[in-house]
Amino acid sequence: MKMKRNIIQIDEERCNGCGQCVGACAEGAIELHNGKARLVAEKYCDGLAACLGKCPVDAIKIIERESDPFDPEAVERYLAIKKGKGRKTAENSARHITSPSSGPAVPSELPCGCPSAQVRVFSPACDHEHGSTEKTSRGSLLTHWPVQIRLVPPTAPFLKGADLLVASDCTAVACPGFHEELLKGKVVMMGCPKFDDTEEYIGRFTQIFASAGIRSITVAVMEVPCCSKMPLIVKEAMKAAGKTIPTRVVVIGTKGNIVSENALAA
Repeated sequence: MKMKRNIIQIDEERCNGCGQCVGACAEGAIELHNGKARLVAEKYCDGLAACLGKCPVDAIKIIERESDPFDPEAVERYLAIKKGKGRKTAENSARHITSPSSGPAVPSELPCGCPSAQVRVFSPACDHEHGSTEKTSRGSLLTHWPVQIRLVPPTAPFLKGADLLVASDCTAVACPGFHEELLKGKVVMMGCPKFDDTEEYIGRFTQIFASAGIRSITVAVMEVPCCSKMPLIVKEAMKAAGKTIPTRVVVIGTKGNIVSENALAA
């Protein structure tokens, strides 16, 4: 039976898909779907609005309306199911690349709720935090935040029509010319194909390739076996999205030198 009570309301037009509200909701009442925050079910929302102060674009508010009553027992069961699914996904992720016919799994998108997930766009080599246009001593050519694959929402504005650099984490440390030789003029997404969820990566890239109008892709990986999955992830995501995007693979040696540079085979 429905009752009149406080419950959250999400403005999807305002929502930028940063996911900070997801991490703030202890009941798991909010998830990201197609790059937008949505209420999973009324009975999971306690109406206390811990998520309210985490939204950087004021897309969430509390309203009073007729809704299903909050059900703490249902929340407990729901969280247990989600936890179980998370373990299953982790166990199956390593097998996905060896079975392309199974198709990519679209992730449930549960990004970190910390401030580091907030989407930002800025000019390279400038300290905009303090209103200065003076170049930094490091000469950073990064133009956006976040950079981790798991944190970048498919709807991020900096992805539109971008030349994309998909880089394994270690490349930025190993390659001394990472910014000038690889990052310059590109949007970067970084991750580790060994430790992160392969299916989640494929699902996220599939969404991006299907909607963002990516112009080109550069995949930067290390000359180690665990990095070899990253080009396959990108290839599988393009196939799932029905897109053919010019892609080159740059392999970095453990001493920082570029070992090879080739087009990704169709």
